[in-house]
This record gives sequence, C-alpha cells and structure tokens, in this order.
Amino acid sequence: MQLIFATIVALVLMAPADDTKLGAGVTLEQPTPIAAIAKTPADYVGKTVRVDGVATAVCEMMGCWMAVAESDAADAPVVRLKVEHDGAIVFPMSAKGRKVSAQGTFEAVKDDGEGHDAAMEHAQHDPRAVAQFQINATGAIIR
Repeated sequence: MQLIFATIVALVLMAPADDTKLGAGVTLEQPTPIAAIAKTPADYVGKTVRVDGVATAVCEMMGCWMAVAESDAADAPVVRLKVEHDGAIVFPMSAKGRKVSAQGTFEAVKDDGEGHDAAMEHAQHDPRAVAQFQINATGAIIR
C-alpha cells in the first residue's frame, strides 16, 4: 500500500505545472507553422504571427529571448522570440523542453549591436534557427 501511495505522489510531483501565461498571452487562434516562416521569412516581416512548438533554449542572463522549434525532431526549424524591452516578459529557464505557444510581430533583426549579436550567436549554436529574423513577442503560454 505504501508503494502505491509513494508512486502516486511521485507521479503528481513529476506532472508538468499548469499553463504559464506570459505578457498578453496568445490571442490568435491559428498558428503559423515555423517551417513556413523558415522557408520564406521575408514574407512574414511586419505580420503578427502565432507559433506553436517546443522551447529549445532560453536566455540564461535575463530571460529576454527564447528559441522555439516546431517539434522535438533534431532537424525541426527554430524561430527566436525576443521581447522589445528587457524585462517586459521574462522567459523562465524552466520553459526549456516544454511546449510553447507565442505570438508577436515577425521582424528582421536590426543590426544595432547587442540584440543583433545575440541573435547571430544563437544562430551559430543552432543552425536550424531563422538567423536574421525573430518574433518580437507580446505574449506566450508555456505548457
């Protein structure tokens, strides 16, 4: 009996936390496939998009960006989420490996120093990333 109780407690503790809403959350009903964005990124510049996927990386310094892959597959395309002002949304390190829905305006990365350097560094570490583009995130839900 104790073994059954211990097993139930362990399963409850290992269960993923409830959804975490960040910023404005997600209001668009239909996601844009990350593969479509990766194939023709210039077509999406200036558009508000929603992406669904798996968080593959999170800014370890301030939580100001998060990378989201279309799936767990090793070759799945990746898009970077960035917040306009550091601290507006803080992506938690605990998001890594969890499912994410996020939305914001798709934009070209400005060649303005730190933000550009961070995007390029991320792209060097993850060749699946849509290197010179990102989503200026207004909200996300981590599941």
